[in-house]
Amino acid sequence: MGAGAVLALTVLYTRWLGVHNSTTAALTFLMVVLVVAATSHLWAAITTSVVAVLCFNFFFLPPVGTFTIVDPQNWIALFAFLAVSLVASNLSSVARARAEEATTRRDEVARLFDLSRDVLLITESREANAALAALIARRFDLDYVAICLPRSGDWDIAEAGAQLLTLDKRDLSRAMVGVEAGLEFDLATQTYAGNRTTEAGGRTVKLVPLRLGARAVGLLATTGRPLDPGTLDAVGGVAAIAIERALLLEEKKAAELARQSEQLKSALLASLGHDLRTPLTAIRVAAGNLLSSWLTEQDRREQAELVLSEVGRLTRLFQNILEMARIDSGTIGKDLRWVHPSEIIEAARDQVGHTLGQHRLVVDIATDQVVHVDPRLTAAALGHLLENAAQYAPGDTPIAVRAETTPEGLLIAVRDSGPGIAPQDLPHLFERFYRGVAAKSRASGTGMGLSIARGLLAVERGRIWAANHPEGGAQFTIVVPAATRTAEIAEHAV
Repeated sequence: MGAGAVLALTVLYTRWLGVHNSTTAALTFLMVVLVVAATSHLWAAITTSVVAVLCFNFFFLPPVGTFTIVDPQNWIALFAFLAVSLVASNLSSVARARAEEATTRRDEVARLFDLSRDVLLITESREANAALAALIARRFDLDYVAICLPRSGDWDIAEAGAQLLTLDKRDLSRAMVGVEAGLEFDLATQTYAGNRTTEAGGRTVKLVPLRLGARAVGLLATTGRPLDPGTLDAVGGVAAIAIERALLLEEKKAAELARQSEQLKSALLASLGHDLRTPLTAIRVAAGNLLSSWLTEQDRREQAELVLSEVGRLTRLFQNILEMARIDSGTIGKDLRWVHPSEIIEAARDQVGHTLGQHRLVVDIATDQVVHVDPRLTAAALGHLLENAAQYAPGDTPIAVRAETTPEGLLIAVRDSGPGIAPQDLPHLFERFYRGVAAKSRASGTGMGLSIARGLLAVERGRIWAANHPEGGAQFTIVVPAATRTAEIAEHAV
């Protein structure tokens, strides 16, 4: 296009406009050369310059129509024009190259920043390396990325990208030996020691050390879009930091689990020690009384009932422990059935009837529909709420149970007539082994019931919350997602 523009100007000047002034032609040709140099490669500008010199010589320097130059001054003008055009072309090309390089650098820095921000969002340590490789491939538009970490004589490779390759582990081992040999900086390639290339699947793969300071933790393998060596080194540094962060998170998680396990063991032992002491003492005393000859038949019956009551209490305690273990292990499954809310309430009452004592259960069922839930899990969770209400309310007060169906599913609310929940206890009610201020002085219990209720409801994707009722007492509400139907339709479907 540059050469065509020079030829078009030559025809325009010589055929149509009749311009024969060499200065006008030289300046016009020079402008074309500068435009080509600013918008294209250096070789295109040089080609345009050569064409412009030939046209300038042939059509505008006497003798016109030949490449012969008679006047020495014209030789000077010709060479001056050629020199100016070449120098201007080179300067323009260099300036454009610098601008493109600056744009590329800015783009790479932005990609590195995005990658660094993405690294902070990686929290799952088991899949951290695979996620990191995918982030690098996506941010830098690479066809293949692999995080290669040495593991006990072998390699742990996490891959990502549109193209999957099989890396030669011997090449990785040789590259790792070179990486560990030193930390020299190569001025020629502007990279640190250890950068290599290998072949895999017919593609050239670049191997970059993953350095954490002066220590190498592995290799980064990439192929696809060409990247500046300095950028690759920076990506390797960010990846090394991400790997180290994932390891620290994993260690922190393990330490936190160990700490929680110790806390749970201590709390469980303390709770069991507290709640086993009373029933065991009562059973021992009652059993000793049964051996006495002076007891009447009525007294023996009362002592036997006391033993049975305390045994039931112990059975409930160990059942809670087993339920908590099953929740932790995730072995509780769902068995959905169509049931009426009254059946769930009745099943829950049967489970904790010995705990309700003199409490009167006031049931309000504001629906005639049946719900599709697991009645066993829902009734067990409701039983824990009834047991909790019986423990924290005076013995002769009623416990209100209200059930209804909502767009979200089955809703059951349990309200007692006790003193309510202290504000400082509300955030911790469903924590394991947590016993509020009132519980420590007025009621016994292990602090497992509400936590178990929440775990059982979680299996059904249900939820539970607590609040103080405006008219007094505490109210616990559970919601279980469930489909609802009229009883006739449900029976026909079954």
